[in-house]
Amino acid sequence: MDLNSASTVVLRVLTQATSQDTAVLKPAEEQLKQWETQPGFYSVLLNIFTNHSLDVNVRWLAVLYFKNGIDRYWRRVAPHALSEEEKTTLRAGLITNFNEPVNQIATQISVLIAKVARVDCPRQWPELIPTLVESVKVQDDLQQHRALLTFYHVTKTLASKRLAADRKLFYDLTSSIYSFACSLWNHHTDTFLQQICTGDEAAAANSLERTLLSLKVLRKLTVHGFVEPHWNAEVMGFLHAVFERLKQFLECSRSIRAESICRDRLEKTIILFTKVLLDFLDQHPFSFTALIQRSLEFSVSYVFTEAGEGVVFEQFIVQCMNLIKMIVKNYAYKPSKNIEDSSPETLEAHKIKTAFFTYPTLMEICRRLVTHYFLLTKEELTMWEEDPESFTVEETGGDSWKYSLRPCTEVLFIDIFHEYNQTLTPVLLEMVHSLQGSTNVENTNAILIKDAVYNAVGLAAYELFDSVDFDQWFKNQLLAELQVSHDRYKPIRRRVIWLIGQWISVKFKSDLRPVLYEAIRNLLQDRDLVVRKLPIHVTNCIFDGLSGSSLFFFQYLESMFTLLFQLLQEVTQCDTKMHVLHVLSCVIERVNMQIRPYVGCLVQYLPLLWKQSEEHNMLRCAILTTLIHLVQGLGADSKNLYPFLLPVIQLSTDVSQPPHVYLLEDGLELWLVTLENSPCLTPELLRIFQNMSALLELSSENLKNCFKIINAYIFLSSSEFLQMYAADLCRSFCELLKDITTEGQVQVLKVVENVLKVNPVLGPQMFQPLLPSVFRGIIDGERYPVVMSTYLGIMGRVLLQNARFFSLLLSQMACELGQELDQILGNMIEMWVDRMDNITQPERRKLSALALLSLLPSLNGVIQDKFCGIINISVEGLHDVMTEDSETGTYKDCMLMSHFEEPKATEDEEPPTEQDKRKKILALKDPVHTVSLQQFIYEKLKAQQELLGEQGFHALMETVDTEIVAQLQEFLQGF
Repeated sequence: MDLNSASTVVLRVLTQATSQDTAVLKPAEEQLKQWETQPGFYSVLLNIFTNHSLDVNVRWLAVLYFKNGIDRYWRRVAPHALSEEEKTTLRAGLITNFNEPVNQIATQISVLIAKVARVDCPRQWPELIPTLVESVKVQDDLQQHRALLTFYHVTKTLASKRLAADRKLFYDLTSSIYSFACSLWNHHTDTFLQQICTGDEAAAANSLERTLLSLKVLRKLTVHGFVEPHWNAEVMGFLHAVFERLKQFLECSRSIRAESICRDRLEKTIILFTKVLLDFLDQHPFSFTALIQRSLEFSVSYVFTEAGEGVVFEQFIVQCMNLIKMIVKNYAYKPSKNIEDSSPETLEAHKIKTAFFTYPTLMEICRRLVTHYFLLTKEELTMWEEDPESFTVEETGGDSWKYSLRPCTEVLFIDIFHEYNQTLTPVLLEMVHSLQGSTNVENTNAILIKDAVYNAVGLAAYELFDSVDFDQWFKNQLLAELQVSHDRYKPIRRRVIWLIGQWISVKFKSDLRPVLYEAIRNLLQDRDLVVRKLPIHVTNCIFDGLSGSSLFFFQYLESMFTLLFQLLQEVTQCDTKMHVLHVLSCVIERVNMQIRPYVGCLVQYLPLLWKQSEEHNMLRCAILTTLIHLVQGLGADSKNLYPFLLPVIQLSTDVSQPPHVYLLEDGLELWLVTLENSPCLTPELLRIFQNMSALLELSSENLKNCFKIINAYIFLSSSEFLQMYAADLCRSFCELLKDITTEGQVQVLKVVENVLKVNPVLGPQMFQPLLPSVFRGIIDGERYPVVMSTYLGIMGRVLLQNARFFSLLLSQMACELGQELDQILGNMIEMWVDRMDNITQPERRKLSALALLSLLPSLNGVIQDKFCGIINISVEGLHDVMTEDSETGTYKDCMLMSHFEEPKATEDEEPPTEQDKRKKILALKDPVHTVSLQQFIYEKLKAQQELLGEQGFHALMETVDTEIVAQLQEFLQGF
């Protein structure tokens, strides 16, 4: 691409690509895509985005295309890679000057330079770092800032490389520029502080931006640029200086107005200081040992004493608490139980920690956390009053402890209490004892203090197990507090029900549960309180209560379920609805069939909720989970749900529908339990299977459930199902077996085995394309025992229950392998006998014995040659299945089933599904459960004797080991 002639053309197309008119935009994008691999294209882009006279949008687009091109074509091994000559020109052009006037474009240029540096620096681009170092020294503000911005992005990118050779290069780079980076940071920091003192805020803002960038550079160099940074005096000097600078910056915050342009940058810089310490502690815990004392003193001083008043802000408090937490919890600082096994560094760190966390210090931290940081603020109380659902959802948010003050304080409390529970337990118990009895509803502060103390006792429940008699506390005080109806006491009622939820799975006598359920029912009946204030806390308590014994819950089942359903209808937040659904699901799961009289209202409401949640896939996941438990609870009666249930399954498991990304896993589970509990196959249920072909092609982690679903259809109605889908299934299985794990291979083969078990006549014909590979696997001696076992199970079914098809298969294999039919048969029997130990399931072992015995009586020389092996397997099978009657002394086959007995479940087991019943009925037709192995052996041997005559049969039996013959005779006594 000639630069002169191409620049105008590319510029015109880039201009068109910024158009809002799709008719202009789309062709321009296509043209640019074609040019991506043209030599010289990126040189043209460089000329365009460095030309400050051109339109900003065009320049922005040019720099983006350049950046994307680096990702795709810069590496030498990439298809259509840029030539070395062009890359050399581009590298030189990128660092010719740092004078980009537009901030956004300047940032993109810095990022793309860093991307090139990741590949080429320092080997192909040794001049980059020296050029940047010189450029940040210039006096021009714009050039200095842009060079510093690029310096940061390059450092950040190089620091992120993890290969050993790259780490070594970064260590070398750091050692060469660390002194300069420190002096640069100190210079900009001092300049900022001087300008703040003189009141020049505009200049101070510019200096602060440079301070921030230079500190970002130092952070990466300090954390990632040294193997053992504690041996480097400059590194440790910088880290100690961080504390002094932090104090200076915090003091500066007093004099800077909240609305000042400096305020936001100042807070960002303060937070960055703390990130330097946190990152260094995370990456180099032993190097941090020298900083433990100072870090703790600094953090505790600003967070837990008056020193921080007027200067600290929320995010800074969070960072300081995280620093304390990381020191307290750090495994590198915890000695082994056997002190001699601990390193000197660990013992030194532990000694510093122990010296710092004295009783007065721990007591003050604990008291301040509880009585200051745990207190609900006016803003929180207002939010709870005006939007309680949002408040509760925010309060119970998952991973917010690192970033939000309340969760952060709670996590710090838990960690410190766990580490120093012997010291802090008396402190917390003293707070609890001071709050005995009900609190004056007019005293708002006392109510908030009690709420905070109860919060602490709930968070420390496991640590207080041996120190708090929670049952007595519940009976003597907490129960009474739940019944205080005054409006101002609602925060305590909320906290008490949460507290019980925390303790119920830790220490709560089962005979107190009826009293608790009664209290919960009363709370649920207070519609204003529960809907507006307590939905998650009340339902949590029910859920945690059910996680223990649900025996006492049954007498409250109807009222609780009704009240929970009303709550589900009345709450509005998606997260709250999900939570209530979760508890309803838990109730249904625990009581199972006993839920049937009470679910009518829920069954009618779920279709409406499903429709309303079209844009909320996570809520739909919760609905799917509820439906799973509903179907299990309703059993065969779940058929009445099909008008709603089947379209839900259809949508959730259709990979062409976008929601399947969220719904597929639960949708497959629902599909499976629906089949397992279905009394019969309906046309609609059969039609849903059209989704399966695409699911099998995905070969995802859901494949196991897909096979379970296929098996469920086979057990439900094999003839109808296989008539419609056998051909498609066989094709899918053939494709799957080309590239699948051993476990997946076994799952496919088990489906085939089940087909043969259910339909031994037509099954082999339907899956005929798969059977030759099974046969070959046997005679080749498949090396995976679990696969070989399944192969033998399949072949055993064919041989025993469809001898005609087995003969055809044997002829086919002889033809394909170019061997004699008898030779193939002999090889198969020999391998079968040899690999019998691969079969571990008693049913399959008996099946093998029956299958090989079915070859008798025979005059075939190969079968007579393998007679010994067949008898050996038969005797092994007898040992597996025969049990001795202690009264008569005779043997009987323990696998025989003479009549149908409906499967029964014990109290701890789930009731039998319709599929369990179908499997029992199927077993009554299965030779494994209807044919006595003892009788079968006797009849086959007698027939063989009649065929060969006494002398010939005697000669055949002499090929069998005498001990095996003796065991056989013992089993056949009485015949």
